[in-house]
Amino acid sequence: MEYKKLGNTDIDVSLICLGTMTWGQQNTEEEGHEQMDYAVENGVNFFDTAELYSIPPKEETQGSTERIIGSWFEKNGCRQDIILATKVAGRSGMKWFRGGETRLNKENIEKAIEGSLKRLKTDYIDLYQLHWPDRALNIFGGGLGLYKHYDLESVPIEETLDVLNQIVETGKVRHIGLSNETPWGLSEFLNVSERDNLPRVQSVQNAYNLLNRSYESGMSEFFHRSSVGLLAYSPLAQGYLSGKYLDGKLPEGSRTKLFGRGQRYETPSAEAAIKKYIDLADQSNLDPSLMANAFVNSREFVTSNIIGATTMEQLEIAIKSGVTKLSDDVIGELDKIHSECPNPCP
Repeated sequence: MEYKKLGNTDIDVSLICLGTMTWGQQNTEEEGHEQMDYAVENGVNFFDTAELYSIPPKEETQGSTERIIGSWFEKNGCRQDIILATKVAGRSGMKWFRGGETRLNKENIEKAIEGSLKRLKTDYIDLYQLHWPDRALNIFGGGLGLYKHYDLESVPIEETLDVLNQIVETGKVRHIGLSNETPWGLSEFLNVSERDNLPRVQSVQNAYNLLNRSYESGMSEFFHRSSVGLLAYSPLAQGYLSGKYLDGKLPEGSRTKLFGRGQRYETPSAEAAIKKYIDLADQSNLDPSLMANAFVNSREFVTSNIIGATTMEQLEIAIKSGVTKLSDDVIGELDKIHSECPNPCP
């Protein structure tokens, strides 16, 4: 397993990060424990979760994933061996978190960190991330990235960073990161932290995969100039790059079958691109999922690839990608397909 520095910290994180959002709905506590055991045995030292999980968001399952990780820590006594990342929910109308709209202000963040620490059965978080901005943005796909202004008040970045600074000073959080952010947002966080001597963002967790390489435009430069790398989520585009949904297939137990949340990847242009990627994998004697994950791993600006699995077979393939190097020929063909079908699911 390869390890990389998290931002400009002294923390080494595995190239493969264990994503956990299915634990508590699609996966049981026992299955979550099995996944963590296998991941650690194979060199993974980085887990990612959120107060929001499991997914899809529901009042009755909110926090279930953190509780499963916490019970694993309690059982194994190995908290110090894991780099643990979690997230505080951004602006939303989901009132079951704290009895009102979630915001990135002092009241919400302080309550959120205490809840996460309790569920995770730990007294510190290595990387505490803002799950999405307080600013009103269209950030979860369905558009071409064009900014649309919503005339809504938002919590100032200075205020959010000041609260995070107070939490860092208590020792409850070591470092901070962003998620689902834009180039303007990341730049502003970096500028404010430098100007006011506040905690510096070490990573951004955004979607990145063969169907959505939009991070390359604008965001990837921050790795080279500011040492802020990408924690890439959805490397398989919610499983669509495995090919299991091609030609209208809807496998039993799959995320789209259970929850109907795959619309972002169900477009004619996406289907055409997926077929090209699957054909390339077949021609190259590669498992399509392995190829898609290995592509993400190959990007210099990617600090860690957040893989997710509901079965052990899926997990084994995903972790195997961490030691799989794609040939220059395969990378060249992937880039060729991308030039023919650029970002069908931004």
